[in-house]
Amino acid sequence: MRLLVLGGTSFVGRAVVEEGVARGWAVTTFNRGRGAWSHPAARRILGDRDDPTTLAPLGAEDWDVVVDTWSGAPRAVRASAAVLASRAGHYAYVSSCSVYAPPVPMGVSEGYPTVPGSPDDGDGPDYAVRKRGSELAVEEAFGDRALLVRPGLILGPHEDDGRLPWWLARIARGGEVLAPGPADAPLQLVDVRDLAAWTLDAAAAGRHGPYNAVSRRGHATMRSLIEAAIRTTGGDAALVWATPELVAAQGIEPWIELPIWLPPDHESRALHGADVERIHAAGFLPRAVDETVRDTWAWLASLDGPPALRRDLPAPGLAPEREAAALQAARGA
Repeated sequence: MRLLVLGGTSFVGRAVVEEGVARGWAVTTFNRGRGAWSHPAARRILGDRDDPTTLAPLGAEDWDVVVDTWSGAPRAVRASAAVLASRAGHYAYVSSCSVYAPPVPMGVSEGYPTVPGSPDDGDGPDYAVRKRGSELAVEEAFGDRALLVRPGLILGPHEDDGRLPWWLARIARGGEVLAPGPADAPLQLVDVRDLAAWTLDAAAAGRHGPYNAVSRRGHATMRSLIEAAIRTTGGDAALVWATPELVAAQGIEPWIELPIWLPPDHESRALHGADVERIHAAGFLPRAVDETVRDTWAWLASLDGPPALRRDLPAPGLAPEREAAALQAARGA
């Protein structure tokens, strides 16, 4: 199989490259060459998505599968899809569950209305609109050869959002740790390696259209995730569970200051409540959350310093002084 990965230097793109190489596929990446990582077994073509003239080499070859993780201007996806439409068998675009139009209900399925978007859009400020415009660009060029993968919370080694790495570092530090409840609140997530494997499987099988790409609701909970981090790091962390009301009273921002967590009444709560029966019927098998936690910790331990984070997102995590104040309030509640 001839696999072209547009990007392929960090997190999701990196996982796709590694999975393709592990399968023995002929893997080529297309990027600016600025990333710190490049797989030694993959060929690299240098180019810039913002400069369509650099796409010409892609249209000079045939590809079985193209995987695209672009989050910028949809017009860049339109340009690449146009060049590849007659040379590639299948185009898989890694989009996001964020494309659904708010307010997003629990149990949202792939047929729910999306935010507006256009393949001609530039690099606007709205992530969801950019992702939807890119979806439309791929569908316009590839039709029923377009696979739209819509993950929610993505975790695993090489994570550049910093959510699970923050929890692991905080748990490893030990002491009393503010744990946002309810403790058994169900989560939905996907290990980046499972996301990559299913995307390649689905593209190779000719699957098309949108798929919500996360585990079933309750595959993990806040309790099981944090306790897995305690077991993995071997720290002496003591969890102090706080109600959503107490967290809100402290002015702590869900998802950002307490990564991964969303209170039951949050406007984005459907990030942990999507309908995923379509992808599970198509063979998606998420690994145990303990394995994701363990392997992410092993990756962090292999680094010389803290992991590099995306510059387009706020750094996750709760400042120590704010956690101390919330812990005091929780003890007095």
